[in-house]
Amino acid sequence: MTALPLPPLREVIRAHGLTASKALGQNFLFDGQLLDRIARVPGDLKGAEVLEVGPGPGGLTRALLGAGARVTAIERDRRCIPALAELADAYPGQLKVIEGDALAIDHASLFEGAPHVVANLPYNVGTELFVGWLSAEWRPWWQSLTLMFQREVADRIVAAPGTDAYGRLAVLAQWRSVPRIAMPVHRSAFTPPPKVMSAVVHVVPVDAPEGVRLTTLERLTAAAFGQRRKMMRTSLKAMPGAIEAAEAEGIDLTRRAETVSVAEFCAVARRIG
Repeated sequence: MTALPLPPLREVIRAHGLTASKALGQNFLFDGQLLDRIARVPGDLKGAEVLEVGPGPGGLTRALLGAGARVTAIERDRRCIPALAELADAYPGQLKVIEGDALAIDHASLFEGAPHVVANLPYNVGTELFVGWLSAEWRPWWQSLTLMFQREVADRIVAAPGTDAYGRLAVLAQWRSVPRIAMPVHRSAFTPPPKVMSAVVHVVPVDAPEGVRLTTLERLTAAAFGQRRKMMRTSLKAMPGAIEAAEAEGIDLTRRAETVSVAEFCAVARRIG
């Protein structure tokens, strides 16, 4: 619980002269009920460790702290540090703020246990951070990911084979984790409103398929989706051994990559080694 009463977030922003930075991909959320819903997506956070990237003035941070989480927040925008410091005073011992670039920080080293990652990610680095977290040693250092993305990116993460959104990001997200869209978020919820809709994606890790290497799967999907409108017979020529492995798995090479399931990609990658 807070030791001090907190002013409305809009007042905090006015008091500190904050505006969302387009260069940093910032879009602020003020709706307390929406923020509380996002904080509930990972489950009970009482006493849990949480990593938040790009907290800005601390809207989502408030919701996480209110849920009882112990939050480590990484913020690049030093203009927001004083507002976050006020939150740290209001929740003694619950909030640690690190000023820096999240892309340059070893996130796993910040925690003793396995934290939940909950963030309204800056749009300009969100996918890069997400891919980095999915590429961690498995099982990963995190328990779950609850992340805000542009709706188009969210759809690509959860896409099924045979859909236009299905591609490398879907395979990377789904071969050893289970992603789902937890909630859509209308553009009008943000200040300033972005041009596109958003969605919160929740990702939980599962055991990786035996005998499948991430580097092989990455190379295989790069070849397959590099020419996604062509038949696999053509696109897989870019990777030695891929055509033979696909044939051994009984995959019709006249198919396109977008029709090949995650399990089939894993089976081919396992044969390639």
